[in-house]
Amino acid sequence: MTLPSVYQHKFAEKLTILNDRGQGVLIRMYNIKKTCAGTRTKPQFLLEKAMEPALKYVNKKFPSLDARSNTQHLGQVHKEKGEIIRVLSTYYQSFVDVMEFRDHVYELLNTIDASQCYFDIHLNYDFTKNYLDLVVTYSALVLLLARIEDRKVLIGLYNCAHEMLHGTSDPSFARLGQMVLEYDHPLRKLSEEFGPHSKAVTSALLSLHFLFVRRNQAAEQWRSDQLLSLIGPTSNLLAPATSDTMACEYLSLEVMERWIVVGFLLCHGALSTMPQCLELWKLALRGSLYVSLVRDEVLQIHKVTEDFFSSLKGYGKRGADIKECKEHAAIHRYEPPASQDRDPPASVLSRPAGAPHS
Repeated sequence: MTLPSVYQHKFAEKLTILNDRGQGVLIRMYNIKKTCAGTRTKPQFLLEKAMEPALKYVNKKFPSLDARSNTQHLGQVHKEKGEIIRVLSTYYQSFVDVMEFRDHVYELLNTIDASQCYFDIHLNYDFTKNYLDLVVTYSALVLLLARIEDRKVLIGLYNCAHEMLHGTSDPSFARLGQMVLEYDHPLRKLSEEFGPHSKAVTSALLSLHFLFVRRNQAAEQWRSDQLLSLIGPTSNLLAPATSDTMACEYLSLEVMERWIVVGFLLCHGALSTMPQCLELWKLALRGSLYVSLVRDEVLQIHKVTEDFFSSLKGYGKRGADIKECKEHAAIHRYEPPASQDRDPPASVLSRPAGAPHS
């Protein structure tokens, strides 16, 4: 990768912009999920008895909806089409923004691959960090989208009302409906999407190896190596102020664990071919039981990983690794038990940034 290529494509600027935009879209998906989860906050016409035939029809036929001739099921939608458009327009446009964000992420990741960019957290810290942040933000967005149970109803009802009012479907509906269907199984689809990007993602994650292994040492090991001792050998003392990689010392373990766990869920092929990747992945799985997606939405990493790998051919032996890592995490990390009907708040699950394990 040449410097003119970096400046020409403005990778740093695009990564920064997309990360900021991704966080905004992610928060909107979070708000939609929470709003539709409660009977007091979800759109009231979704709770009306008269609307039930329309809701069942949209869920069953989505996205192949015939709003003009199916008056038997959509009669109530025709009566309330104005109100449906008014209430659901914000929801619908938020889903469209997810689709447009995905398009821009695709474009940037493909351009980065074509330019053969080099990622190393020690050499180009900001570039590598922003790249891994984008991978995780995009993955979190897709996973959260799949958790919105009413997503098909919200999109389908809006389009039916739009077609009744304007005589034609919304221009974005065809692609949006297809995207929602593709993400019914989000990890499977994400894994397919990141197949071409495995080399770049894996190289970025591998650059964390030395840093992550050292930071994961127990406090007893830090004392034994006299890393923090003022009376020990000067060469052993941590001196981030004089280090060329000072920024890496401020990376929290929580952030690195999230990069590694999510990254190898998408680019799992490296676990079988590169021993360092397997070591790094297992070390991250031993760290905690959950990683945060956004606010109190978390990923139950061992269960999700085990379920996903069990659906892949040739990954049966990874089950023993996941079980061992889960047992270690349960013993050595405090994690409150998850409720049966909701995930625990991420704030309860986090530990101080950069704190050594004890």
